[in-house]
Amino acid sequence: MGVKEDGIQFLQNNLKRDGVEPTASGLQYEVLREGTGKSPSATDRVEVHYKGTFIDGTTFDSSYDRGETIEFALNGVIAGWAEGLQLMTEGAHYKFAIPYHLAYGDGGIGPIPGYSTLIFEVELIKVK
Repeated sequence: MGVKEDGIQFLQNNLKRDGVEPTASGLQYEVLREGTGKSPSATDRVEVHYKGTFIDGTTFDSSYDRGETIEFALNGVIAGWAEGLQLMTEGAHYKFAIPYHLAYGDGGIGPIPGYSTLIFEVELIKVK
């Protein structure tokens, strides 16, 4: 199978796991820890810690590995992040399975091939 087909299969299997919830767009999320602070809106800036992996578990990016959080505007990131972070509150830790159409599409970017389903563990530190 190819990257696209592997991702589709992964998402179908992932939905069978306890605690995994889908959204209408196809994003899947799992609550690892609920937060108690405020939730961001689509135009807010947020501070997060995260780890991004391919479906085989290989890490392609991690703020943890760099030893520092990152801040960005929600309207400047991939659709899966923008949608998923709005489900969270400050202090929350979620795991997202992001289908390619909510990530980098069919073209990919840098080390991420086109049609890649991506997994992100994200901690929402603060809404700015």
